Amino acid sequence: MTAQAESTNPYAMLQEVATITFDRIKREHEDIQKDPELLRKVMEEELLPHVDYKFSALKVLGKHYKIVPKEQFPEYISVFRSYLITTYALAMAYYNGQEVEFQPVREVTVETTVTVRAIDKEPGKPDINLAFKLRKNKKTDEWKAYDMVAEGISLLSTKQGEFESMLRKDGLDAVMDMMKQTINKPINLEAAKKV
Repeated sequence: MTAQAESTNPYAMLQEVATITFDRIKREHEDIQKDPELLRKVMEEELLPHVDYKFSALKVLGKHYKIVPKEQFPEYISVFRSYLITTYALAMAYYNGQEVEFQPVREVTVETTVTVRAIDKEPGKPDINLAFKLRKNKKTDEWKAYDMVAEGISLLSTKQGEFESMLRKDGLDAVMDMMKQTINKPINLEAAKKV
């Protein structure tokens, strides 16, 4: 794939990023078994450059975006970035070499948001339907993912729901403390496989 195609076609970009990420996890399987924290490094290096975590962080705030003091945004976005890395690392702890089939690459002309669908196939288990929502940055024309939907459940909507009452009652500091608790927990491969 050319660099131009990767940056201008969200379907091709997502397929390429997923392939590189899954191939790296397979290649480093033994090391990850010994040190599951390596999954965070893989997510940060392979996946995060293609995720619009700033947009996601602000979208999760929902209507509370307007009442959060602007001086708290840099810290919140930094914590959310680490939280997202951890969330993806925990999700990848389930990955055991399954095949992921992406919908065919389509031409994108005027769209600024797209949904790229995929199916996670594992022999002997039901298929898992995935969808990745991507948006085009108006300034850079670069496509980045901002949400992942598994079996109809949006990661962003779920986090927004989790944070809603905490934001209302206790403010952004409480949300950041909760995210930091998750970030500070070690990645546990055995616990992930039991879920």
